[in-house]
Amino acid sequence: MNETLVVNDSLTAAVEAALPFIENESPDMNATLELSTAPLDFAINPWDIMLCMSGTVIACENAIVVAIIFYTPTLRTPMFVLIGSLATADLLAGLGLILNFVFQYVISDETINLITVGFLVASFTASISSLLAITVDRYFSLYNALTYFSEKTLQYVHIMLVGTWGVSLCLGLLPVLGWNCLNEPQSCSIVRPLTRSNVTLLAISFFVIFMLMLVLYFKICKIVCRHAHQIALQQHFFTTSHYVATKKGVSTLAIILGTFGASWLPFAIYCLVGESEYPLVYTYATLLPATYNSMINPIIYAYRNADIQRSLYVLFCGCFKANGAYCSRSPSEV
Repeated sequence: MNETLVVNDSLTAAVEAALPFIENESPDMNATLELSTAPLDFAINPWDIMLCMSGTVIACENAIVVAIIFYTPTLRTPMFVLIGSLATADLLAGLGLILNFVFQYVISDETINLITVGFLVASFTASISSLLAITVDRYFSLYNALTYFSEKTLQYVHIMLVGTWGVSLCLGLLPVLGWNCLNEPQSCSIVRPLTRSNVTLLAISFFVIFMLMLVLYFKICKIVCRHAHQIALQQHFFTTSHYVATKKGVSTLAIILGTFGASWLPFAIYCLVGESEYPLVYTYATLLPATYNSMINPIIYAYRNADIQRSLYVLFCGCFKANGAYCSRSPSEV
């Protein structure tokens, strides 16, 4: 019995002697556990990497279109001038995304950030405005088909270009000239350093342009269907080719409007309802699809055009003499 008490006393003394050591070590052990279960912090935001990659693809695609239109004398009609304006705007937008990534992680400066954001605002505004100008040009080419190929049309195109790039430049300069939230952080929007009022103005402008394009393409669709119907009546029967041509025209208009709306509507709506306190991931998740519109524009407006396709084939045939399959194609096969 005494031996048992002696053993228990010994164990108790040993535990009490070890308690200070355990108490001193436990905070470090908990800290190590918290560190191991904490999420990893990346030096570069993956969303910024995706925006930079998107900008690279946009710049490469549209640089080819700009080069082809600039170096091909036959592509100087009003339609191709407007397509060249769209490609130039998207090219600048792609370069702006790349520069924004570089300056954000290499040169962190508020002034450079303002200039970069203003450059992106001007570029994307010019891209959207060029889409509206192309829509107006397509409408007049059908509505006034007899007088479309005249000097007056070229003057209208130049006026639209001056208005498009003038308004875009003014909107891009607003943050640089002082309409920003650097001095008033509470007025910041989901896109810092733009203010909520500035972003609201841009979003409302987008909705106005989208509605104008919707109305114009609806009128274009009516004109195309009416022309197809008149041709069919003159031939006293409806042929399959007329039906196919009408269906193709309507589906093309649906693709144009659907792509434009799906790309920009989420970001435009979020600009109106979002607050600067919201998680930044919402801004990235709506802005990234908007950049895809500049990636798809060359495919819809340029690479699907037969004249640009022929210029591309001539370019590649000149660079790669061994590939003669494209050189032998006739214009009707393109």
